[in-house]
Amino acid sequence: MKFSRNMINSRVHKIPEIRFEDQKLTSFAGLVVIQSLFTRVRLKEGLRTCFDHVKASPIFGYHVIVMILMVHLILGYRRLRDMDYYRDDPMVKRLLGLNRLPDVATVSRVLATVDREAIDKVRQLCRAMVIERIRAFHLWRLTLDFDGSVCWTTSQHTEGTAVGYNRKKKGARSYYPLFCTLAQTGQVFDVWHRPGNVHDSNGAQAFIRACIEMLREALPWVRIEVRTDGAFFSDEMVSMLDGLKVEFSVSVPFERFPELKGKIEERKRWGQINTTWSYFETDWKPKCWSDRYRFIFFRQTCPEIYKGPIQLDLFIPREYGYTFKVMVTNKPVWAKRVMAFHHGRGSQEGYFAELKSQCQMGYIPVRRLYGNQLYLMAGILAHNVIRELQMIAKPPERGTTEKRSTLWIFEQLATFRDRLLQRAGRLTDPQKKLTLTMSANEAVQKDLLHFLEVLKEAA
Repeated sequence: MKFSRNMINSRVHKIPEIRFEDQKLTSFAGLVVIQSLFTRVRLKEGLRTCFDHVKASPIFGYHVIVMILMVHLILGYRRLRDMDYYRDDPMVKRLLGLNRLPDVATVSRVLATVDREAIDKVRQLCRAMVIERIRAFHLWRLTLDFDGSVCWTTSQHTEGTAVGYNRKKKGARSYYPLFCTLAQTGQVFDVWHRPGNVHDSNGAQAFIRACIEMLREALPWVRIEVRTDGAFFSDEMVSMLDGLKVEFSVSVPFERFPELKGKIEERKRWGQINTTWSYFETDWKPKCWSDRYRFIFFRQTCPEIYKGPIQLDLFIPREYGYTFKVMVTNKPVWAKRVMAFHHGRGSQEGYFAELKSQCQMGYIPVRRLYGNQLYLMAGILAHNVIRELQMIAKPPERGTTEKRSTLWIFEQLATFRDRLLQRAGRLTDPQKKLTLTMSANEAVQKDLLHFLEVLKEAA
């Protein structure tokens, strides 16, 4: 059907008069899905048990404050002060079960009074929610990635921070939490909070062992794999993983073992993987180690010679047109599959990017250590529940790949927010029946009803 130009173009350009009235209008009508999700996973009940040891609970309750922070981050806000822009939204208040939202000062005071036991219980709740989802889908293989990420602050008085290595903000005080993420679901299983002046491997051995043992106790049938970078390479770490009967791959730092440079320079014959990669392997151990392990040396063809500090030539092999890397592993598969498996750990950087940009993981809201830890846990819980919502809504879309890509193709929180959550609506009560009215957009209607239906079936 063709339209004339007059039927399309409007000659009305008058700016309307603006009036502000309380008509139960919401800017986040899509939160009805999040409300159904929170009910499905019994989030409020779970958070309440995390603070049952606190005798003097604030008026709003610690568990309600955590839910407020989760909704705050899901909606895309960063600073606590931004709560003022949606405190009158009826859909937000209905989701939280409140008649009014707390003031920003109240939220800050509650964060300042959180203790370590509460943080430990919230971490336990996070792990339990992830395990429940794994059990529901009967996953038989789990790939754990371990790495740290810097969370820096401009304040010089934030408790528990320290000046450490920070490429983007040199000299800034920061935290450096260590994360355990699951490659199959893209969720954060656990996090260990640390000051910013520690090395990646500082205390990591106990944290990694605890994560593996908790998963094995809850899911005894699961086959566990571990991937780490060169910062975790040590005799104690490799021996622990091998002793736990866990398949692993760990990057090997050239700087610590000059013998590796000699092995590469002496090698004349390399096995071909493809036109870019070649390899050779050997059973080797550093002089101070007790056991030998499988070391795989990889050579990558590159178009330009590496340009770096001359001093590193003492440790790192240099050859025109090639770059080199070494991995230690106990996986009994061909070197090509080991390489693909280890390279798959780069997906964890994508999780960190989403956590920092969408769940504000890098934001330090208060000066107290445990308050900042609770804010971080709220962001992790928000990330995990959005992933869980998408896993409930559709079956796995691919099987296990060599790189251990996620079994579901997830939408980022920003995309999910723009398409579904940020929708105008009106709450009415015709004939005493609560009704949420939205615009008749077919795409929004289809997605919204689909999520509500699958959540209702899963309950």
